Amino acid sequence: MKMTKRILATATAALTVTAALAGCTGGTSSTTSTAAPSQADANKVYNIGICQLVQHEALDAATKGFKDTLTEKLGADKVKFDEQNAQGDSATCATICNQFVSSNYDLILGNGTAALQAAYTATPSIPILGTSITDYGTALDMAEWTGVSGMNVSGTTDLAPLDKQADMLKELFPDAKTIGILYCSAEANSKYQSDTITPFFESAGYTVKTYSFADSNDVAAVAKTACDENDVLYIPTDNTAASNTGIIDNTATAAKTPIIAGEEGICKGCGVATLSISYYELGQKTGEMAYDILVNGADITSLKVESAPNVTKKYVKSRCDAYGITIPDDYEAIEE
Repeated sequence: MKMTKRILATATAALTVTAALAGCTGGTSSTTSTAAPSQADANKVYNIGICQLVQHEALDAATKGFKDTLTEKLGADKVKFDEQNAQGDSATCATICNQFVSSNYDLILGNGTAALQAAYTATPSIPILGTSITDYGTALDMAEWTGVSGMNVSGTTDLAPLDKQADMLKELFPDAKTIGILYCSAEANSKYQSDTITPFFESAGYTVKTYSFADSNDVAAVAKTACDENDVLYIPTDNTAASNTGIIDNTATAAKTPIIAGEEGICKGCGVATLSISYYELGQKTGEMAYDILVNGADITSLKVESAPNVTKKYVKSRCDAYGITIPDDYEAIEE
């Protein structure tokens, strides 16, 4: 089990880190301490490593919100960011995070589930914040998830209420019979969303079938099958899908199959509507947590995972017009 391996790794790594810090000036202080920062910290320049899983609109916005908030709170001359993109590859996430640990950075941001997992595996001591993470219990392989990790990990979740997403689909497509859920099988949080939202769809009277692709190479083929076999598709907050919305859009348009998306970036790329959060605001919230840890000495082991402050119904006018979908007044148009 991952947790057992983590416990053993933590014990070993803790000895290594303790020894390393003993011979190093200006090293990162213990993350389990809640003591107020020392006076010397007023002159400290904080080094932050950012590992972003893949480049797309949602994750980019979360990273920007994080950086903007920390820069504003600390001052541009008091924080340095080492921002690296793994281009969707989990192994590259591990390489990046190991580099951050070797450089003894003050904090690591894992933007995307694989990035968080790589950071979590790389160090048991440096504070790690996640953002754009759907479910931390799934990401950290913790069966008893309470909202607090008890370890050097916390952050923010991008999960909008799945029951309300199901309600949105019912509101827009009351006469639909079949729903296909399309996601990447390599993303555990996507499967979690699929498993969680399926009962909501079924209780609304829909027949539900899931369609998973392994990576970008089979998106088109799987999407075509899903479109051909269903009245409507649902795509959760899935990083691989978000990076391939052009392919999905072409397939769905040809099949005349509308898509409800779990977040705004995917919706803009291939969907008709979404119940979405602001990823920039999510990044801002994560930046506030980072400041609390770095400057106020907050104990990350007891920091509760936070959610985005707002949820909004949004739609893509051009696609809704093409499908003849009537949008209620409480929806906000996504800028195209």
